[in-house]
Amino acid sequence: MEIRREKEGSKLTIAVEGKINAVTARDLEIVVDSELSGITELIFDLKDLEYTSSAGLRQFLAAQQIMDKQGTMVIRNANETVMEIFNETRFTDLLNIQQ
Repeated sequence: MEIRREKEGSKLTIAVEGKINAVTARDLEIVVDSELSGITELIFDLKDLEYTSSAGLRQFLAAQQIMDKQGTMVIRNANETVMEIFNETRFTDLLNIQQ
């Protein structure tokens, strides 16, 4: 998994490439924990994300809980496979997902 960050003022875009699983989810957690201070707009760009396990879903939910207190969070560009995971787990009801 590869994580790229782009910060513009209080807006942060995190692009995730590859697969999020029980091992790689920790890397995403570290980025989220270290980068969200002062951020009011968080965007996850999942264009190149192939798969996420429940460990990845937990990281998206944790980021959403932080951003509920300090701004907004959007998930963009999820492919069909990832959207199916979001739909099956009903995360579409919990997260702001834009196609």
